[in-house]
Amino acid sequence: MKLFTLFYTVVAGVLYLLALPFLLLYIFKAKYSKSLPARFFLWRNPPLSPDGIWIHSCSFGEARAIRPLIKAIPPSLLRLTSTTHTGFGEIQKQTQESRYLPYELLLYIWMRPQKMLLVMEAELWYLLFFLARRKRTKTLLVNARMNERSFPKYLRLKWLYRRIFAQIDTIYAQTDADKDRLEQLGAHTVTVTGNIKFADIEKPTEVLEKPKGLLVCAGSTHEGEESLILGAFKRLKNKQSDAKLIIAPRHPERFEKVYELIVDYARLQGWTQQRYSLDRSLSSDIILVDSLGELINLYAVSDVVVLGGAFEPIGGHNAAEVAQFGCKIISGEHYFNQKDIFAGIEGIKVVKKDLLAEVLQHPKLLPQSRIKRKVDLGSIIHEIEKMIKKDKDNGKSI
Repeated sequence: MKLFTLFYTVVAGVLYLLALPFLLLYIFKAKYSKSLPARFFLWRNPPLSPDGIWIHSCSFGEARAIRPLIKAIPPSLLRLTSTTHTGFGEIQKQTQESRYLPYELLLYIWMRPQKMLLVMEAELWYLLFFLARRKRTKTLLVNARMNERSFPKYLRLKWLYRRIFAQIDTIYAQTDADKDRLEQLGAHTVTVTGNIKFADIEKPTEVLEKPKGLLVCAGSTHEGEESLILGAFKRLKNKQSDAKLIIAPRHPERFEKVYELIVDYARLQGWTQQRYSLDRSLSSDIILVDSLGELINLYAVSDVVVLGGAFEPIGGHNAAEVAQFGCKIISGEHYFNQKDIFAGIEGIKVVKKDLLAEVLQHPKLLPQSRIKRKVDLGSIIHEIEKMIKKDKDNGKSI
């Protein structure tokens, strides 16, 4: 074992031991009750079957974005992992060969040889790539990004990332700027393909009837944003009494807290309110979306979408899902994790949080959104197809 790998493994082991008390504390919280035991104790998390094509995606959004790649892989070869509860829920829909990705140290006993490992975006774990290469697995980093805000922090750890990139065969970056930053960190064989999230944007699963009046949808909101949006909507509703507001919190564990906020606010204003899981009529003044998978259908019938995650320093969320419908989009300034997506869309109105109410009062002045940037996944699909063809040529059944 190389000296650096030994050092890294020892550090990972020390961190694991230090984290144990906190892991045992958080394991009883509903949000982590399945992911933490699986990732840090391998509870009900057996190894993936060997000799497949393994794609790792961290979050719910990334797990959905890999669908164009999944289509190129025979079901018998498909292996998927994720790290979050919502991401795991999504990959489970694709194959029985779906697992939580264990903590790095546990990969020594968990990982099996695969034909290929494709890792999404910024999941740069040294032991993940090192152990894959040691098991003769071809390694690819897909949809790689390196945002401008985080780059100085990464540069300070260039000694680490240079070693990580040395374990990756090919990197597919989202933009030329990402390619440049990755190469400064020591990456090699970097190709720009565009953002995979534009390749297979989620489509509606249900056609909803649009209610009368202006429909405003606050999508993927975070702590503090609901109060801001409710205040802005109040000023709009004073001018347009038939306006309606949909609020869809990003994280399911906040549904109850946000519902309490909505109930209190609606009572003060004399408005009606409803939970979408109990009443799908869109007839109330304020509607809480308290289930996953509904937001895309609601975007399709919305006039204005206030995109959450950017009025607080969260990093923003995927505007492509909204722009496909030509909705008018309002975002906060803190969209630093979505700069590539925003650059590929025309018509997003970016405002400071204290100006949201003023902008929302004049919806007719907002531009329609439109996707302008395309993505080419041909080179990634070609790598997958080459691997599959190689097996067929060697007489292996697929």
